[in-house]
Amino acid sequence: MAVTVKECLELQLLEVEMLLSMFPKRGEFSLDADAVPSIQRYLRNAEGALPPQLEYRIALDVGEAKVKVELQVLLPHMYPQVAPQLFARSDALQRQQQLQLNTRLASHISSLDSGDLCVCEAVQWVKDNSLPFLENSKASSECPSKEVRAKEMLHRMWIYSHHIYRQELRKKIFDCAKKLNLTGFCLTGKPGVICVEGLQENCEEFWRVIRYPNWKHISCKHVENIETEGSIDNLRLFHSFEDLQFQAHGDYGLRNDYHMDLGQFLEFLKQHQSGHIFQILFGVEGKHSDN
Repeated sequence: MAVTVKECLELQLLEVEMLLSMFPKRGEFSLDADAVPSIQRYLRNAEGALPPQLEYRIALDVGEAKVKVELQVLLPHMYPQVAPQLFARSDALQRQQQLQLNTRLASHISSLDSGDLCVCEAVQWVKDNSLPFLENSKASSECPSKEVRAKEMLHRMWIYSHHIYRQELRKKIFDCAKKLNLTGFCLTGKPGVICVEGLQENCEEFWRVIRYPNWKHISCKHVENIETEGSIDNLRLFHSFEDLQFQAHGDYGLRNDYHMDLGQFLEFLKQHQSGHIFQILFGVEGKHSDN
């Protein structure tokens, strides 16, 4: 039997009650004052609009030094049937260690059984596993600057979305790419595709920013890493961050429900030594003109 949004929201409130009992002190558990009441109103009358997604923060003390690590939680309406969005941060962590910590956290959560409440599990995991990242961050900050990054790594992410239409979303994508010195492109329409390349920490930050807090139909389909002793700029496939639009088919009405010409997109990928990505993104092999 399919699980309903109402059942999921009821489970989310039960988990919040459990977390409040675990973190009763002021400042340990931060939640918007209207978050729970808005869900309760919906549960009394499920015919209205869905309430805002439940979002809260949990402050954790890690290690004997009680270093503060904050776990930010955003729950999709269908959590726990779908995974929560979790992000651990700390002023004591350098960006690289913070990204590594969150990659490991996401991997751990994805290994758990689907349909189970897992924020409490995430809390325990962060408390048990943050210390090595905190220690590495401290050690990195104490290293002589001339020894830092003898080699550089070009990181390239291929991101797929069901569609990209909204102007404010496109602006966010382009502003973020520019701020983080990323090259690549954004293919507008249906489907939507984004490629970003640059330093790994900048690509990971881009990924975190654009999907947080509530971009549902988006996934990172493929990642490429290329190490170099020179500049990563020599390895880039793109010289800027392009606004990619091709001839489209379909209804140009209010829904903007139009499909990109994927044949033109395949040719674009081939021109940038990335024809193999087509099958990774769409699950089908691109047709070559000589076949």
